[in-house]
Amino acid sequence: MSTNKKISIFLVDDDALYLKLLEKDLSEKPDYLISTFATGERCLESLSEKPDIIVLDYFLNGIEKDVLNGLETLSMIKSEYPGIPVIMLSSQDKIEVAVNCMKLQAFEYIVKSETALARLNNAILTALHYKKMEKTLSWYMEKL
Repeated sequence: MSTNKKISIFLVDDDALYLKLLEKDLSEKPDYLISTFATGERCLESLSEKPDIIVLDYFLNGIEKDVLNGLETLSMIKSEYPGIPVIMLSSQDKIEVAVNCMKLQAFEYIVKSETALARLNNAILTALHYKKMEKTLSWYMEKL
């Protein structure tokens, strides 16, 4: 990733207040370009923009019952764009929920708590670091 290109982050959460909190926190980083979505469907419609990272709520169908939930959205993202890291956010602190997300190739699972924003920021930096390493490794492999 070049230093002058903004890092595109999709935030997907049906809780408008929490979505605004995430957007406000991440918008403070000048290198981030934030797009927000209230449903998985709206996020999927914009996947052609190829965001660098997606932050996805586990319970996306808490308000509108007939929309995709977080796992369904994660699965569809990974089937279409497997290289995009998806960080799952949830109020669920059950281990089986986290395991299900990881089985569907979520990059990280973060429980919504008082430390969630700090953990999210760290997970984003880690995901970006991994993407940079993958890009470098693929460049070296092409040269062999």
